[in-house]
Amino acid sequence: MSAMDSPKGQQSKTYDSAFLKACRREEVPHTPVWFMRQAGRSLPEYRKVREGTAMLESCMMPELVTEITMQPVRRHNVDAAIYFSDIVVPLKAIGIDLDIKPGVGPVVEQPIRTRADLARLRDLTPEDVSYVTEAIGMLTEELGETPLIGFAGAPFTLASYLVEGGPSRNHENTKALMYGDPQLWADLLDRLAEITGAFLKVQIEAGASAVQLFDSWVGALSPADYRAQVMPASTKVFQAVESYGVPRIHFGVGTGELLGLLGEAGADVVGVDWRVPLDEAARRVGPGKALQGNLDPAVLFSTTEAVETRTRQVLDAAAGLEGHIFNLGHGVLPTTDPDALTRLVEYVHTQTAR
Repeated sequence: MSAMDSPKGQQSKTYDSAFLKACRREEVPHTPVWFMRQAGRSLPEYRKVREGTAMLESCMMPELVTEITMQPVRRHNVDAAIYFSDIVVPLKAIGIDLDIKPGVGPVVEQPIRTRADLARLRDLTPEDVSYVTEAIGMLTEELGETPLIGFAGAPFTLASYLVEGGPSRNHENTKALMYGDPQLWADLLDRLAEITGAFLKVQIEAGASAVQLFDSWVGALSPADYRAQVMPASTKVFQAVESYGVPRIHFGVGTGELLGLLGEAGADVVGVDWRVPLDEAARRVGPGKALQGNLDPAVLFSTTEAVETRTRQVLDAAAGLEGHIFNLGHGVLPTTDPDALTRLVEYVHTQTAR
C-alpha cells in the first residue's frame, strides 16, 4: 500500500477521511459507509432532475452530473460520493453505436465479434470525455473533504456487452469467442484495458480520490478461466493507475469463488457481495487488502429491526478485518425507501464510533 502513503494534488484534502483511511487499513473514527447506485433511481429528487433526459445524455451534462452525485451525500451523510455515470460511457465516447434502453440496459447496434471489429475500439483521449473532467472539478469543489470515487467497467464486463450486443443471462457469445478464438479474445480485452485505464486516469487527474472497477458479469466464470482469460486485462487496468497513489477497489457480483483472484489482480480493496460473510471473504482474499460490503440490498425492504440485526451481523463479521468499508452487497434497488438508507448510515456510524 506504499503508493497510498502520501496524498497528491486534489486528493490531499480528502486524505484523512474515514473512507480513505479504511482503504489504507488505518484506524478510523467510525466504519465509513457508501452505497453502490446511491446516486440514482431510489431518490425522488433524482427522478425529478432526470425527467425527460436520456441516461447517456445526462452523463454528459456536468451540472446535472454534479447535482445527482451530490444528492445522496446531502440526504444520507455517506462518507464518499460515487461519480454519476455509466460503465458504457467510454465506449460511447470513442464512437461505439450504443444506447441505454429503459428496462433493458446498454444495447450495442453492431456487436464486436471479429478481428476486423477491433478497429472500432480506438484510443480514448481526455478530450473525448471533457465533460467528465469538468464535472469532477465542480464536484471536488463542492464535496470539500468528502472523497469522490471514480469508476469504470472492467474489461470482461465491457467485452460481454460488446460481444453479446446487450445484457446476457448466459454470456454464450462471449464464452464462445473466449474459448473459440483465445487470441482475438485476449486482444479484445487488452484493448478494453487500455481504454478503461485511460478513462480512470482522466477521473483521477480531475480529482477523484479513489476508483472502483466494476466487473458486473465476471461471476459467470470459473476461477481457472478468470485467471487465464480475464485477470491479465484487469491487472493492466490497475497498473495503469497505480502511480497515482489512490485506492483501487474491485467489485463483481457472484464472485465468491473469485475473491482471492480479484485481490490478486491488483486491487487495494475487494468488494464482496452478500453471498459470502466478510470473515470468510477475508480468509479467501488473504492479508493486505481492505474489504467492502456487504449487506443484502433486499434487507432494506424489511423492518428497521431486521435491518439493524442484519447490519450488526455484517459488522460483527468485519470485526477482525484490517480495513472495512460498509456497503451493500450490490447496488441500491430502485424501489428502496431512501429513509431506510439514511437510517442505515446513522446506525453504522453510531455502532462503530471509536
